[in-house]
Amino acid sequence: MSKINAAITCVHGVVPDKILSNKDLEKMVDTNDEWITTRTGIKERRIVADGETLSDLGSEVVKAICNKRGISPLEIDMIIVGTVTADHRFPSTSNIVCDKSGATNAWGFDLSAACSGFIYTLVTGQQFVESGRYKKVIVLGGDIMSSIVNYKDRNTCVIFGDGCAGVLLEPDQEGNGIIDSILKVDGSGRELLIQKHGGSAFPITKENVGHPDNFIFQEGRSVFKFAVTKMADVSAEIMERNNLTGEDVNWLVPHQANLRIIDATANRMGLTKEKVMINIEKYGNTTSATIPLCLWEWEKKLKKGDVSKFLELMRKHIHQHGKIYTADQLCENFTGEKLNINYFVKYAKEKYANIYGI
Repeated sequence: MSKINAAITCVHGVVPDKILSNKDLEKMVDTNDEWITTRTGIKERRIVADGETLSDLGSEVVKAICNKRGISPLEIDMIIVGTVTADHRFPSTSNIVCDKSGATNAWGFDLSAACSGFIYTLVTGQQFVESGRYKKVIVLGGDIMSSIVNYKDRNTCVIFGDGCAGVLLEPDQEGNGIIDSILKVDGSGRELLIQKHGGSAFPITKENVGHPDNFIFQEGRSVFKFAVTKMADVSAEIMERNNLTGEDVNWLVPHQANLRIIDATANRMGLTKEKVMINIEKYGNTTSATIPLCLWEWEKKLKKGDVSKFLELMRKHIHQHGKIYTADQLCENFTGEKLNINYFVKYAKEKYANIYGI
């Protein structure tokens, strides 16, 4: 029996109608469009209307995914929501989304991992599909960051926006789907990016209502230094582990935290800007929603599998056997003959003869 992979078969996203531009923020805090744009790449962000909740956006995403896929919400087995701005402490936003979307046969839970939320949630959903027990798992990433942003703090209010997007995971046995992942965490820097009040460590009381610690705090310079290094490092690590070069990668779908961080990651991976999904200028940092919102916006440019045929062949015939056979044996099993330098010599002559006049 072929290995079951969890494949993304459908994607959708939702953003609020209200736009909060840099010009709007100039009227609220001591900042300006040029300062925000040069440091973050953000021009505007979306903000929910009064009374609009994450479960409203999430249920809209679920309904749209089911409609696009031609299935009933009743067919969904599970919904996992990555968020740090759930509707309530409990019940989970996943629970509410199941009800509002009509996915009443599904179960699920929320996963809190802030900017890593969608990736953590996606890999979690992958495990349920690849177990063979679940056929249709929807993974949502969404946040109403405006609910925890202090609009008197110019260091944070210029960065964050609201939105929600998600994907449908289904089993695939044709070699498509999630191939590999590297997940890491470092809690030692928690004081640099935190919503300090509101948990059991520091409950909100009548004495501290309105305190700045009730909102998100970010020590921007330290977070930037950490993110620009670690995001590039882990991207390079997963490429090396899977024997990939920049030419093998069709798309980089980065978390939309800061344009300079995205550029540094792409450079480390050897990717041109044309291969990088960027929409931070329109939506800002929507935390758990950034990656699936990119997938939704680029949906029409994505193809099934979206990996080169050569890479598929290499994985099948070379990479998975690399520690078992010698190089000669691998080459002979794959092509029918042992390593032969004449092929490279022919390739080099054809490529460089005209360039160097030889």
